[in-house]
Order: sequence, then C-alpha cells, then structure tokens
Amino acid sequence: MKKLLLSLSLIASFSTINAQWTSQGTGFADASRGLSEVRIVDANTVWALAYDGSGGGANIQEFTLTINGGTSWTSGTINLGDTTLEINNISPVSATTAWSSAIINLGDPTVDGVGKIVKTTDGGLNWTPQCETCFQVAGSSFLNGVYFWDANVGVAFGDPEGTEFEIWRTTDGGDNWTRVPGASIANPLNGEYGYNNVPVAAGGVLWFPTNKGRLYRTTDQGATWTAAQAPLTDFGSALPANSGRVIFSDMNNGYLLKTSGTVANPAYTYYTTTNGGSTWGTGAPFTGTRQILTYIPGTTNIVATSQAAPVGTSISTDNGATWTDLEPAGTEQRGASAFLNASTGWCAGFSDGDPLGSAGIFKLSEPLGVDNAATVTKFKVYPNPASSVVTISTPEVETVALSVTDLTGKVVMIKLLNGIENTVDISNLATGAYFFNLSSGDKKEVVKILKN
Repeated sequence: MKKLLLSLSLIASFSTINAQWTSQGTGFADASRGLSEVRIVDANTVWALAYDGSGGGANIQEFTLTINGGTSWTSGTINLGDTTLEINNISPVSATTAWSSAIINLGDPTVDGVGKIVKTTDGGLNWTPQCETCFQVAGSSFLNGVYFWDANVGVAFGDPEGTEFEIWRTTDGGDNWTRVPGASIANPLNGEYGYNNVPVAAGGVLWFPTNKGRLYRTTDQGATWTAAQAPLTDFGSALPANSGRVIFSDMNNGYLLKTSGTVANPAYTYYTTTNGGSTWGTGAPFTGTRQILTYIPGTTNIVATSQAAPVGTSISTDNGATWTDLEPAGTEQRGASAFLNASTGWCAGFSDGDPLGSAGIFKLSEPLGVDNAATVTKFKVYPNPASSVVTISTPEVETVALSVTDLTGKVVMIKLLNGIENTVDISNLATGAYFFNLSSGDKKEVVKILKN
C-alpha cells in the first residue's frame, strides 16, 4: 500500500504579536471534518477537501466551497460512484469547475492504485468521470493526483507503469487525454514511485516528489518533465530514515524541510533553492516550532501552522531562516493553509457538527503581525492614495531597498534608494493596491499603497 504524504499546508505588518484569524463555518453536518487541502481560486472562490478528523479513519468523499470570500460555505459530496475510493486531491479553476482524483487503495496488489478522475462544472453538484482508460493497469498503475492550470490544460500523474511514469495530459478540459510519451519524461530510477499527495504548484510550474528523494518538474504545463535530486533519500519514509516536505514561492524559489533522527528525537534541517529545485543549498538547522508550511506567493514570507503541540501559527519573513510565533501554545489547532496574496488567506480547522455554525476554517482578517519594534524604522510613504508619484522619507537610514508587489505577490518594481527623501514614479502601474516592502539592514516595514 502506498504511503501518503500529508499536505503541508501574511505578510508582516510589524506591529503586534497576534494571529488575526476569523472562524468560519464549513457547512458540514458532521463534527470533526478536517480539511486536507485548501485551494484558492480568487478572493471570493475557495474550495477545500475534507477528511475524517475524529481519528476514526472513515473514508470521506466530501468538499466545501465558498463563492463569497467565506461569508458562507456550502459542503457537498464528490460522487465517484464507489464509496471505497480514496480521494487524492482537488483542482479547481473557477467557482463552477474543478477536478478530483481518487484511487482504489485496499492493500491488494492486484487492484491497488487503479484510479479515477472526475470533473464538475456546476460547483460540485454533479461529477462526471474522465480519462476512464487511464491508470487502469491492476498491480502497476497508481494515480497520485490531478492538476489543472486553467479550464483547458491539465495533467494526471502517477507511478511508473511499464518503464515510464504514467502521466496523462489534456488540452480541452478533460474531454480527451493523451499519455505523455516516455521520451518526454525523465526515466525513473529502479523502484522509484511518486506519492499519493497534493501536487506542489507555483508560478505555473508543477512538481511531485518521489521515494528516491527526487522532484519531478514540468515548466510547460505537463508536456515534458525533468527530475532532480533533493538533499534526502526519500520524501516519505518513516524515521529513522529521512523524509522531507517541499514548498515553492514561485517557479524558482523553494524551501525544503528535512526530517531525520528518530521518532523520539527527530532533527530538522531546511534547504532553499533558487532554480526550481535543480540544486539546493548546504542546509541549516530548522529553528521553527510549527511545521505545516506554506509561502505567501512570490515572497520570502513563510507561514507555519500546527495541529499538534505547540498548536497555532508562526511566520518567517526571511525565507525560513528565523521564526516568530504569532500565537502562544494552547491556541486552536491550525491545519493546512493557503494564501492568495499578502492579505487574503485561509487556514484549516475542524467542523463542530452544526452546518449553520461558525467552525471549520479560519480566514485571515488582517495581515499577521510580528513584534519587531526594536529593529523597525518608521518609514514615511505618502501620499496615499497616489496617482503618479510616491514620496518615501527615511530619516534614520541613508540607503533603503524597495520592492513593490501587487496583490498576487508579483514584484512590479525594485529600487535602491539613497538619501533621506526619495520620489518614486508609479504612473505606469495599473490602478489598484500595492505593497511597498522597505528594508535597510535589520529594519523592515511593509506599507500598503493605493494607486488611483
């Protein structure tokens, strides 16, 4: 039976140590529905995949969806036509359209892994089978997940079947699927397989980890795949062997948390990459206390949550080198999280059995804060709103690095400012909100500016 990699799933306003989460009800009639995966489409549309958080081990085929930013959530069933199938993941592209994958996972080597892909176009009311000839070789096929970049282009990926990884691709929303030829996929090592897991995606790139400590990657929406060795031997083995979890901020920058040692005395090391996982640094001791990690897209800010002691939320604003606990021990359990941008995100909780209640998921109500007053200079940025020019006053420092990002986390401007007062031309930026990230040595501040 295949081992399962669990989903690992802010911006710093530098004011107060307080994780600003607001509880929302996920609409489940059963208590202890956890969320293994939170997938944000836009500021209004979020899908989440349910699991049995009671500890009873029930096989759950349910999801929940909001189309109004979490004001209300509607739960539903992913109808697979077989209640024994175990759901891998969910991949939405809009408020109406999503795909999900599932496997027969009964521990029987003659059927284990045979997969099924389904699609909804009506917000989860109905689900239609797709790619019905894919992943059907008993004892060999194993469907690990499905991922769509948009309403047309997607992939379904699994373990080697024959001599090559079994990967199927569609360019018409799943009406037709074509198996990616072996010549377009890096060859598997002897005994190599992937993991039944949420795909790792960022910046248009998709990765999946293997039991040989490698990351398979596609940068052309599944047409071709390369493989690179990470600094560990297996992404999912049990201690005392090592294992690891990986996240990416964009197509190049990523973070790997490696676990080694023993169950009684685990050791944690982190690595970073700037080339999409082709190479990694030498590694350094991980100093955080929570280990369900996710990036704010396009930034070096990593959020860490935990459902085991110490539960709560932490943040790193320096790509995982140092961590600040935003909630004291004993806070509510925080599970997998996801962020659209610096100010919009959700974090998994557990339902309370009241479909009209307010438990099950947490929404970020304002930017998470880090108390860093001893090292922060109060940069002045004005006017706000602005139409053409912004003035930045830096009375306590002479040189300031400025990085401007939009609401998606995309960097739209980088400048090195010298002098006490500087003017920055923003006339070419589109109307909207932007984050001015200012830093000088250990002095940092983030200012939100509205461009009109």
